[in-house]
Amino acid sequence: MHSILKFKWPIAIGLIVLTVALFLLAPNLTEQAEQAGSFQLSDEASSQIASQILSDADAAEQTISLVIPLESKVTDETRQTLEQMVTDIEALGDPITSVLNPVESKELEEQLISEDQQTVLMPIMVDGNNEEVNVVADEIRETIIPEELTVYITGEAIISNDVNVSAQEGLQRTEIITVVLIFGLLLAVFRSIVTPFIPLVAVGITYLLSQSLVAFFIDWFGFPVSNYTQIFLVAILFGIGTDYCILLLSRYKEELAAGHDVEQSIINTYKTAGRTLLISGAAVFVGFFAIGFAEFPIFKSAVAVAVGIFVLLIVLYTIVPFFMALLKEKLFWPAKKSASHRDSKLWIWMSKLSINRPLLSILVVALITVPLLFTYDNSLSFNTVDEIGSEYESVKGLNAIEEGFGKGDSLPVQVIVKSDETLTSRETVPYFESLSREIEKIEGVETVRSITRPTGDIINELYVDEQLGLLADGLGDARDGLDEVQAGLTEVQTNLTAISEQAGNSAGLTEAAAGLGQINQQLGQVSQGLQQTGNIPQTVGALTQISGGLSEIQQGLAGAAGQTAELSEGLTQLAEGVGASNQGLSEIESGLTQAVDMMQEMSDSSAVRDTGLYIPEGTLESEDFQQVVDRYSFADGTGMMMEVILSEDPYSPEAIDVTTEIKETVERAKIGTPLEKTEIAFSGISSINSDLKDVSSSDFTTTVIIMLISLFVILAILFRSLIMPLYMIGSLLLTYYTAISIAELIFVNGLGFDGISWAVPFFGFVMLVALGVDYSIFLLDRFREESFNGVTVRDAMRTSMAKMGTVIITAAIILAGTFGAMMPSGVLSLVQIATIVITGLLLYGLIVLPLLIPAISVSFDRGVWWPFGKKK
Repeated sequence: MHSILKFKWPIAIGLIVLTVALFLLAPNLTEQAEQAGSFQLSDEASSQIASQILSDADAAEQTISLVIPLESKVTDETRQTLEQMVTDIEALGDPITSVLNPVESKELEEQLISEDQQTVLMPIMVDGNNEEVNVVADEIRETIIPEELTVYITGEAIISNDVNVSAQEGLQRTEIITVVLIFGLLLAVFRSIVTPFIPLVAVGITYLLSQSLVAFFIDWFGFPVSNYTQIFLVAILFGIGTDYCILLLSRYKEELAAGHDVEQSIINTYKTAGRTLLISGAAVFVGFFAIGFAEFPIFKSAVAVAVGIFVLLIVLYTIVPFFMALLKEKLFWPAKKSASHRDSKLWIWMSKLSINRPLLSILVVALITVPLLFTYDNSLSFNTVDEIGSEYESVKGLNAIEEGFGKGDSLPVQVIVKSDETLTSRETVPYFESLSREIEKIEGVETVRSITRPTGDIINELYVDEQLGLLADGLGDARDGLDEVQAGLTEVQTNLTAISEQAGNSAGLTEAAAGLGQINQQLGQVSQGLQQTGNIPQTVGALTQISGGLSEIQQGLAGAAGQTAELSEGLTQLAEGVGASNQGLSEIESGLTQAVDMMQEMSDSSAVRDTGLYIPEGTLESEDFQQVVDRYSFADGTGMMMEVILSEDPYSPEAIDVTTEIKETVERAKIGTPLEKTEIAFSGISSINSDLKDVSSSDFTTTVIIMLISLFVILAILFRSLIMPLYMIGSLLLTYYTAISIAELIFVNGLGFDGISWAVPFFGFVMLVALGVDYSIFLLDRFREESFNGVTVRDAMRTSMAKMGTVIITAAIILAGTFGAMMPSGVLSLVQIATIVITGLLLYGLIVLPLLIPAISVSFDRGVWWPFGKKK
């Protein structure tokens, strides 16, 4: 400290110049956070695999929807307006790839216009990233949407952008409120106009320098970043930095009041309070540094606070002593005394209970906290929409879709299937219908849209039982046709017999008439056999023979007509009649032959046996069906997409459970099918949330264990005790779970949210434990200092509580105040984190720390230093 004071001016000027230079040169941290995105799931997550599959296939289009709520049913004028909007949007060109016209066809109307005809959807496919999608949305708002029409634009990219906008607006409000709040609190605590500026300057330098370093680290080393990074830097650095300044300034005033000169007072301050500050800073640094071991980038992004703590310690050991030496006693002008240095009457009163009657004190803490713990259900919410509130256009659009079409129609679960071979073959497509049937059985699934059910309704014509019914109808028609041919030939035979008599019983004509009689008899037998046995192949063979006989008779009649001039016209007509009958038989034969081929294919097809579906040849290539193939397949037919519409809100916890069941069902259903070796992944907001639930849960457990072990080790080394770290950490765990129980009661039971936002438990835990440990360090390090004076454990604790009570309460109130500045941010997760931290800090500073920690400490007596013993 002597050297720092000796070179205080160069050090202070150098640090300020460095801060300004880095601030001007550093990348924009806000833009880096926006580019990082809201979720940042790992590449192994199902939703990210799905995204990668689509991206590799140049099919990673994003869908935004124009949602048009109408005051009355769709009219002709409305249809014209929609047609014009589609034309205008298509004219915008890239990156728009297609627009679904809700009035283009009856099928699209059923899908895109609500049943009451008062809500219209216009999906727009955009091939671009989130930023490009939002540019397109802005252009549509400004140039396409008619002024007289109410239109909401929504979609995942739009919602994500609104979350970013809300977070940045919340950050700006938080920064302003934090500075004003801290200044006001310090003014009230120190009753000095000068004193509040010292923490604000010190922390301001720390924040600017830390933000610049983190921004450079993101560019250089891929440092994790998220929307939470800047807000946590503001809240924690301003809060904890002010607390540390209070600790230093309080001790500095105490040393001055003891009659020491300025330099000696500064040196003594950093020997005592400075040591406490180092221990506290090291504990907080280790706590946040441990977050770096998390796998989830959003969780890891809080490691930026560790950078801030490191910088803060440097600033507190350089800038603060600079102002102490520069301003001397004037640092506290005009107040002569500071409320922060008075012994805490509250903690002195509480010490009578915790030190004199420790078991009763522990019981009091248990009575306050344990009942709250039993109310905790660990209810989590993954509803991003709750983060930003209902005033945003994207949320209004979702609400309109929910009202017009149902909750799940807005954001379906997408099943993405990728193979090395084509999936649009006649043998493979039926298995997608089989898969659709299995998914549709799941409770919570409204409908499934796929290549075999493009509008969500089953195409009955593809089912074998439907086709066999049509085949039976065809056989009936064939029998009717044979009867008609038979009747025609009977008439020809009658006329031919009459002509034969006129010609003097011509031998040729008589034979022809007799031949027709035999053929007619054969036709009767064939028709009867077809009706009785349904033996189509046998019928086809018989018809082939009969057709050959009719051809001979037709040729004979044509020849006879040429030889007998008088009867030429009649014989020619009879020949034509036989020819027409023969043509009819050929058509019947051809139809029956096709039926035979189809039945043979059905018999040979494993798809028919497995799925009950048969795709007739040419169906997939037909013009009508080609539109369906184009919509649900990609990558030249080697990729396929299915859309699962949920009956639940896509953001709800129930939707996550349904999505998990969908994943399990698909994995089971593909076994033993051509889809078994395909790569299957799941996209959509419900799938993303399902992945978030899995990764956040496992990461929370892992990171918390690493953090607690790290804290235990650092505290054990610094306090030279294995007992103290145990009950310090235990008291913080008790405080955290009590605080989150209170938050759950407020937001879930009171305000009706689905649960606590999914990221809140992690960040709430990290913030509360890493910051709360400071206050136990403040108390117990003073307890260690006092115990060296040869007093008993009880007396040392009693003095420590009296001296540190006001400092800790003041620090807790200020830190709670900085987190309270998050409340007006408008971002739900930040409000919930602030609630947990504020509740926890006040609970810890006013109840747990003064009642539980002293009670346990005095209960161990000298054993509290086990196994190392008390040493200076």
